[in-house]
Amino acid sequence: MPDRRTDGHRRQRGVTVDPAAAGQKSGRAPREDELHLFQPPIRVKTEVHCRLPDRFRTRQRTAWSDSNRLGQEVDSFLAGPSFDRAGNLYFVDIPFGRIFRLTQAGACDLVAHYDGWPNGLKIHRDGRIFIADYKCGLVVLDPASGRTEPLLASRNSEGFKGLNDLVFAANGDCYFTDQGQTGMHDPTGRVYRLAASGRLDCLMDNIPSPNGIVLNNAENRLFVAVTRQNAVWRAPLMPDGSVSKVGTFLQLSGGQAGPDGLAIDVEDGLYVCHLGIGVWRFDANGIPTHLIEACVGHHMTNLAFGGSDGRQLFITESDTGSILRCEAPVAGKPMFAHHG
Repeated sequence: MPDRRTDGHRRQRGVTVDPAAAGQKSGRAPREDELHLFQPPIRVKTEVHCRLPDRFRTRQRTAWSDSNRLGQEVDSFLAGPSFDRAGNLYFVDIPFGRIFRLTQAGACDLVAHYDGWPNGLKIHRDGRIFIADYKCGLVVLDPASGRTEPLLASRNSEGFKGLNDLVFAANGDCYFTDQGQTGMHDPTGRVYRLAASGRLDCLMDNIPSPNGIVLNNAENRLFVAVTRQNAVWRAPLMPDGSVSKVGTFLQLSGGQAGPDGLAIDVEDGLYVCHLGIGVWRFDANGIPTHLIEACVGHHMTNLAFGGSDGRQLFITESDTGSILRCEAPVAGKPMFAHHG
Protein backbone atom coordinates (compact mmCIF):
# COMPACT_ATOMS: atom_id res chain seq x y z
CA MET A 1 0.00 0.00 0.00
CA PRO A 2 1.27 3.56 -0.59
CA ASP A 3 2.69 5.45 2.38
CA ARG A 4 0.08 8.10 3.22
CA ARG A 5 1.87 9.58 6.22
CA THR A 6 2.53 13.31 6.19
CA ASP A 7 6.03 14.81 6.27
CA GLY A 8 5.39 15.71 9.91
CA HIS A 9 4.68 12.09 10.77
CA ARG A 10 7.86 11.03 9.02
CA ARG A 11 9.91 13.55 10.99
CA GLN A 12 8.43 12.34 14.26
CA ARG A 13 9.37 8.76 13.40
CA GLY A 14 12.94 9.75 12.57
CA VAL A 15 12.56 9.50 8.78
CA THR A 16 14.68 11.97 6.84
CA VAL A 17 12.71 14.36 4.66
CA ASP A 18 14.30 16.08 1.69
CA PRO A 19 13.61 19.83 2.25
CA ALA A 20 13.43 20.64 -1.46
CA ALA A 21 11.04 17.78 -2.10
CA ALA A 22 8.88 18.81 0.84
CA GLY A 23 8.59 22.30 -0.52
CA GLN A 24 7.84 21.12 -4.06
CA LYS A 25 5.05 18.80 -2.94
CA SER A 26 3.31 21.44 -0.86
CA GLY A 27 3.94 24.33 -3.21
CA ARG A 28 5.71 26.35 -0.46
CA ALA A 29 9.26 27.21 0.48
CA PRO A 30 10.81 24.78 3.03
CA ARG A 31 10.69 25.99 6.63
CA GLU A 32 13.86 26.62 8.63
CA ASP A 33 13.25 23.56 10.81
CA GLU A 34 13.33 21.44 7.65
CA LEU A 35 16.76 22.76 6.69
CA HIS A 36 18.76 21.98 9.84
CA LEU A 37 19.58 18.68 11.47
CA PHE A 38 20.33 20.58 14.73
CA GLN A 39 19.40 23.95 16.09
CA PRO A 40 21.95 26.61 15.05
CA PRO A 41 24.66 26.84 17.74
CA ILE A 42 24.61 29.87 19.99
CA ARG A 43 27.41 32.29 19.02
CA VAL A 44 29.71 33.40 21.85
CA LYS A 45 31.97 36.43 21.47
CA THR A 46 35.48 36.71 22.91
CA GLU A 47 37.66 39.62 23.96
CA VAL A 48 41.42 40.00 24.23
CA HIS A 49 42.49 39.21 27.78
CA CYS A 50 46.23 39.57 27.20
CA ARG A 51 48.62 40.01 24.30
CA LEU A 52 52.17 38.65 24.54
CA PRO A 53 54.25 41.79 25.25
CA ASP A 54 56.40 43.16 22.43
CA ARG A 55 59.57 42.66 24.47
CA PHE A 56 59.11 38.90 23.98
CA ARG A 57 58.58 39.13 20.21
CA THR A 58 61.20 38.86 17.47
CA ARG A 59 59.76 37.71 14.15
CA GLN A 60 61.99 35.11 12.49
CA ARG A 61 62.08 31.72 10.85
CA THR A 62 62.82 28.73 13.06
CA ALA A 63 63.34 25.01 12.50
CA TRP A 64 59.87 24.50 13.95
CA SER A 65 58.15 27.07 11.74
CA ASP A 66 59.91 25.81 8.61
CA SER A 67 58.18 22.45 9.04
CA ASN A 68 54.94 23.48 10.74
CA ARG A 69 54.19 26.97 9.41
CA LEU A 70 55.38 26.50 5.80
CA GLY A 71 58.53 28.53 6.34
CA GLN A 72 56.77 31.63 7.65
CA GLU A 73 58.45 33.96 10.08
CA VAL A 74 56.86 33.83 13.52
CA ASP A 75 57.29 35.75 16.76
CA SER A 76 55.37 33.21 18.86
CA PHE A 77 52.93 30.31 18.72
CA LEU A 78 50.99 30.06 21.96
CA ALA A 79 49.32 26.94 23.36
CA GLY A 80 48.87 24.90 26.54
CA PRO A 81 47.03 27.28 28.94
CA SER A 82 46.66 25.94 32.49
CA PHE A 83 45.88 27.55 35.85
CA ASP A 84 47.65 26.91 39.14
CA ARG A 85 45.91 27.10 42.52
CA ALA A 86 46.93 30.74 42.96
CA GLY A 87 45.10 31.71 39.78
CA ASN A 88 48.20 32.22 37.63
CA LEU A 89 47.78 31.22 34.00
CA TYR A 90 50.71 29.33 32.48
CA PHE A 91 51.09 28.88 28.73
CA VAL A 92 53.75 27.80 26.24
CA ASP A 93 55.41 29.34 23.20
CA ILE A 94 56.26 26.36 20.97
CA PRO A 95 58.89 27.57 18.45
CA PHE A 96 61.02 29.39 21.02
CA GLY A 97 60.92 26.92 23.91
CA ARG A 98 59.37 29.36 26.37
CA ILE A 99 56.98 29.03 29.29
CA PHE A 100 55.09 32.13 30.45
CA ARG A 101 53.05 32.96 33.53
CA LEU A 102 50.23 35.50 33.49
CA THR A 103 49.34 36.71 36.98
CA GLN A 104 45.87 37.73 38.12
CA ALA A 105 47.17 41.30 38.15
CA GLY A 106 47.97 41.04 34.43
CA ALA A 107 51.78 40.78 34.60
CA CYS A 108 53.29 38.46 31.99
CA ASP A 109 56.55 36.84 33.11
CA LEU A 110 58.97 34.48 31.38
CA VAL A 111 59.28 31.45 33.67
CA ALA A 112 61.53 29.21 31.56
CA HIS A 113 63.45 29.29 28.29
CA TYR A 114 65.03 26.03 27.18
CA ASP A 115 66.03 24.02 24.11
CA GLY A 116 62.69 22.44 23.33
CA TRP A 117 59.34 22.77 21.58
CA PRO A 118 56.73 22.73 24.37
CA ASN A 119 53.23 21.91 23.09
CA GLY A 120 51.00 20.94 26.00
CA LEU A 121 51.16 21.96 29.67
CA LYS A 122 49.31 20.68 32.73
CA ILE A 123 49.92 21.20 36.45
CA HIS A 124 50.36 18.16 38.68
CA ARG A 125 48.63 17.91 42.06
CA ASP A 126 52.02 18.49 43.76
CA GLY A 127 52.51 21.81 41.93
CA ARG A 128 55.01 20.61 39.35
CA ILE A 129 54.38 21.62 35.78
CA PHE A 130 54.34 18.80 33.22
CA ILE A 131 55.09 19.67 29.60
CA ALA A 132 54.46 17.55 26.51
CA ASP A 133 57.48 18.62 24.46
CA TYR A 134 57.78 17.75 20.77
CA LYS A 135 61.56 17.65 20.90
CA CYS A 136 62.33 16.46 24.44
CA GLY A 137 59.46 14.15 25.44
CA LEU A 138 57.74 14.55 28.79
CA VAL A 139 59.39 17.36 30.73
CA VAL A 140 58.88 18.62 34.29
CA LEU A 141 59.27 22.30 35.20
CA ASP A 142 59.83 23.68 38.69
CA PRO A 143 57.92 26.99 38.57
CA ALA A 144 59.93 28.46 41.45
CA SER A 145 63.37 28.01 39.88
CA GLY A 146 62.41 27.80 36.22
CA ARG A 147 64.46 24.62 35.91
CA THR A 148 63.31 21.94 33.47
CA GLU A 149 64.15 18.24 33.70
CA PRO A 150 63.33 15.41 31.30
CA LEU A 151 60.99 12.89 32.90
CA LEU A 152 60.42 10.57 29.95
CA ALA A 153 62.42 10.99 26.75
CA SER A 154 61.91 7.56 25.19
CA ARG A 155 60.14 4.21 25.44
CA ASN A 156 62.21 1.04 25.32
CA SER A 157 65.15 3.11 23.99
CA GLU A 158 63.02 4.42 21.10
CA GLY A 159 62.37 8.14 20.89
CA PHE A 160 58.88 9.56 20.60
CA LYS A 161 57.54 10.95 17.34
CA GLY A 162 56.79 14.30 18.99
CA LEU A 163 54.58 14.78 22.03
CA ASN A 164 51.68 17.20 21.82
CA ASP A 165 49.27 17.28 24.78
CA LEU A 166 48.52 15.65 28.12
CA VAL A 167 45.87 15.28 30.81
CA PHE A 168 45.91 13.97 34.39
CA ALA A 169 43.40 11.55 35.89
CA ALA A 170 42.30 11.89 39.52
CA ASN A 171 44.69 9.11 40.60
CA GLY A 172 47.70 10.90 39.09
CA ASP A 173 47.91 8.87 35.87
CA CYS A 174 49.07 10.98 32.93
CA TYR A 175 47.68 10.43 29.44
CA PHE A 176 49.56 12.04 26.56
CA THR A 177 49.56 12.13 22.75
CA ASP A 178 52.55 11.37 20.52
CA GLN A 179 51.69 13.16 17.30
CA GLY A 180 54.88 13.89 15.37
CA GLN A 181 54.21 14.49 11.68
CA THR A 182 51.64 11.72 11.36
CA GLY A 183 48.52 12.07 9.26
CA MET A 184 46.27 10.23 6.84
CA HIS A 185 49.43 9.26 4.92
CA ASP A 186 50.98 7.82 8.09
CA PRO A 187 48.37 6.82 10.70
CA THR A 188 50.88 5.82 13.37
CA GLY A 189 50.35 8.46 16.06
CA ARG A 190 50.08 7.13 19.58
CA VAL A 191 48.41 7.70 22.93
CA TYR A 192 50.24 6.68 26.10
CA ARG A 193 49.38 6.43 29.75
CA LEU A 194 52.10 7.00 32.33
CA ALA A 195 50.69 5.56 35.55
CA ALA A 196 51.40 7.21 38.87
CA SER A 197 53.38 4.04 39.66
CA GLY A 198 55.72 4.75 36.74
CA ARG A 199 54.38 2.12 34.35
CA LEU A 200 54.10 3.26 30.73
CA ASP A 201 51.44 1.75 28.44
CA CYS A 202 50.76 2.47 24.77
CA LEU A 203 46.96 2.51 24.48
CA MET A 204 46.65 3.28 20.75
CA ASP A 205 49.19 3.37 17.93
CA ASN A 206 47.14 3.86 14.75
CA ILE A 207 46.04 7.49 14.94
CA PRO A 208 46.50 9.97 12.05
CA SER A 209 47.72 12.96 14.11
CA PRO A 210 46.62 12.70 17.78
CA ASN A 211 46.52 16.18 19.29
CA GLY A 212 44.39 17.41 22.22
CA ILE A 213 43.34 14.90 24.85
CA VAL A 214 40.83 14.97 27.72
CA LEU A 215 38.94 12.65 30.07
CA ASN A 216 35.23 12.78 30.75
CA ASN A 217 34.09 13.46 34.32
CA ALA A 218 33.69 9.79 35.20
CA GLU A 219 37.16 9.13 33.73
CA ASN A 220 35.95 6.10 31.83
CA ARG A 221 36.19 7.71 28.40
CA LEU A 222 39.18 9.31 26.74
CA PHE A 223 38.66 11.83 23.95
CA VAL A 224 41.43 12.50 21.42
CA ALA A 225 41.49 15.24 18.77
CA VAL A 226 42.61 13.60 15.51
CA THR A 227 43.72 16.65 13.59
CA ARG A 228 44.42 15.29 10.10
CA GLN A 229 41.23 13.25 10.05
CA ASN A 230 39.26 16.32 11.19
CA ALA A 231 37.68 14.18 13.90
CA VAL A 232 37.50 13.48 17.62
CA TRP A 233 37.86 9.85 18.72
CA ARG A 234 36.26 8.36 21.83
CA ALA A 235 38.16 5.58 23.62
CA PRO A 236 36.30 3.72 26.39
CA LEU A 237 38.64 2.87 29.28
CA MET A 238 38.10 -0.64 30.55
CA PRO A 239 38.43 -1.74 34.21
CA ASP A 240 41.81 -3.33 33.48
CA GLY A 241 43.11 -0.06 32.02
CA SER A 242 42.95 -1.07 28.37
CA VAL A 243 40.86 0.60 25.66
CA SER A 244 38.13 -1.09 23.63
CA LYS A 245 35.73 -0.22 20.82
CA VAL A 246 37.51 3.01 19.96
CA GLY A 247 35.43 5.01 17.51
CA THR A 248 34.72 8.41 16.01
CA PHE A 249 32.73 10.61 18.39
CA LEU A 250 32.71 13.68 16.15
CA GLN A 251 33.38 14.03 12.43
CA LEU A 252 34.09 17.68 11.68
CA SER A 253 34.44 19.40 8.32
CA GLY A 254 36.16 22.47 6.98
CA GLY A 255 38.54 24.69 8.87
CA GLN A 256 42.19 25.33 8.19
CA ALA A 257 43.49 22.11 9.72
CA GLY A 258 41.33 20.21 12.19
CA PRO A 259 40.65 19.91 15.92
CA ASP A 260 43.39 20.94 18.33
CA GLY A 261 42.84 21.47 22.08
CA LEU A 262 39.99 19.88 24.04
CA ALA A 263 38.28 20.58 27.36
CA ILE A 264 35.35 19.17 29.37
CA ASP A 265 32.74 21.02 31.44
CA VAL A 266 30.77 19.74 34.43
CA GLU A 267 27.97 18.49 32.16
CA ASP A 268 30.43 16.47 30.05
CA GLY A 269 30.13 19.05 27.32
CA LEU A 270 33.15 18.76 25.03
CA TYR A 271 34.93 21.92 23.83
CA VAL A 272 36.88 21.54 20.60
CA CYS A 273 39.30 24.12 19.22
CA HIS A 274 38.68 23.86 15.46
CA LEU A 275 41.41 25.77 13.67
CA GLY A 276 40.06 28.46 11.38
CA ILE A 277 36.48 28.18 12.67
CA GLY A 278 36.46 28.71 16.45
CA VAL A 279 35.76 26.66 19.55
CA TRP A 280 32.78 24.33 19.38
CA ARG A 281 30.87 23.08 22.40
CA PHE A 282 29.14 19.74 21.92
CA ASP A 283 26.87 18.23 24.54
CA ALA A 284 27.48 14.74 25.97
CA ASN A 285 25.75 13.22 22.93
CA GLY A 286 27.84 15.15 20.43
CA ILE A 287 25.18 17.69 19.47
CA PRO A 288 26.62 21.20 18.84
CA THR A 289 25.30 23.80 21.26
CA HIS A 290 27.70 26.78 21.03
CA LEU A 291 30.37 28.24 18.77
CA ILE A 292 32.93 30.55 20.37
CA GLU A 293 34.37 33.00 17.86
CA ALA A 294 37.76 34.70 17.86
CA CYS A 295 37.77 38.49 18.07
CA VAL A 296 41.28 38.50 16.55
CA GLY A 297 43.11 35.91 14.44
CA HIS A 298 41.89 32.55 13.19
CA HIS A 299 43.83 29.94 15.20
CA MET A 300 42.43 29.31 18.68
CA THR A 301 44.63 26.39 19.70
CA ASN A 302 43.90 25.47 23.33
CA LEU A 303 41.70 26.52 26.21
CA ALA A 304 41.37 26.40 29.98
CA PHE A 305 38.58 27.16 32.44
CA GLY A 306 39.31 29.82 35.03
CA GLY A 307 37.71 32.26 37.41
CA SER A 308 36.45 31.58 40.92
CA ASP A 309 33.39 29.73 39.60
CA GLY A 310 35.03 28.07 36.60
CA ARG A 311 32.80 30.05 34.23
CA GLN A 312 35.54 31.92 32.36
CA LEU A 313 37.26 30.43 29.31
CA PHE A 314 40.80 31.46 28.41
CA ILE A 315 41.90 30.55 24.90
CA THR A 316 45.31 30.81 23.23
CA GLU A 317 45.17 32.45 19.81
CA SER A 318 48.36 31.72 17.87
CA ASP A 319 48.02 34.11 14.91
CA THR A 320 48.26 37.19 17.13
CA GLY A 321 50.00 35.73 20.19
CA SER A 322 47.03 36.55 22.40
CA ILE A 323 44.97 35.07 25.22
CA LEU A 324 41.26 35.48 24.53
CA ARG A 325 38.52 35.35 27.15
CA CYS A 326 34.79 34.73 27.21
CA GLU A 327 32.01 33.61 29.50
CA ALA A 328 31.73 29.81 29.34
CA PRO A 329 28.29 28.38 28.50
CA VAL A 330 28.71 25.89 31.38
CA ALA A 331 31.19 25.81 34.27
CA GLY A 332 34.36 23.86 33.66
CA LYS A 333 35.50 20.70 35.36
CA PRO A 334 37.51 21.74 38.46
CA MET A 335 41.14 20.98 37.71
CA PHE A 336 42.14 20.15 41.28
CA ALA A 337 38.85 18.72 42.53
CA HIS A 338 40.34 15.30 43.27
CA HIS A 339 43.86 16.33 44.20
CA GLY A 340 43.38 17.89 47.64
